[in-house]
Amino acid sequence: MDTPSLPALRRFDPSAEYDIAERCAILELANDASDPAVSIARARVAPGVTTARHRLRGTVERYLILEGRGRVDIDGMPPAEVGPGDSVTIPALCGQRIANLGDADLLFLAICTPRFVPACYESLE
Repeated sequence: MDTPSLPALRRFDPSAEYDIAERCAILELANDASDPAVSIARARVAPGVTTARHRLRGTVERYLILEGRGRVDIDGMPPAEVGPGDSVTIPALCGQRIANLGDADLLFLAICTPRFVPACYESLE
């Protein structure tokens, strides 16, 4: 497995958050070609919003819920409510989406192995 060749510190910069077509906002916390084994992003889903159904080719994704209440809809398991501290593992090629069930933003980490690259994303809508 590849590992970073040098130690690295990446400062938290909330102004780097950007909106994506998936109907959520992403803040990349760690996603760099020098560390291809993993990427970590904070996702933010607004109240009442459900993200676009999609899947990732060749990449396993894990959600770690930080704040809010949501409902995950993932191929191979019944829809389930999630809250702070819950984690969900989504195998490669598994259809997925998450809905915000609360009145405040749903925040979660999206941890991908190997790291997320746009070419692995496939819309299912």
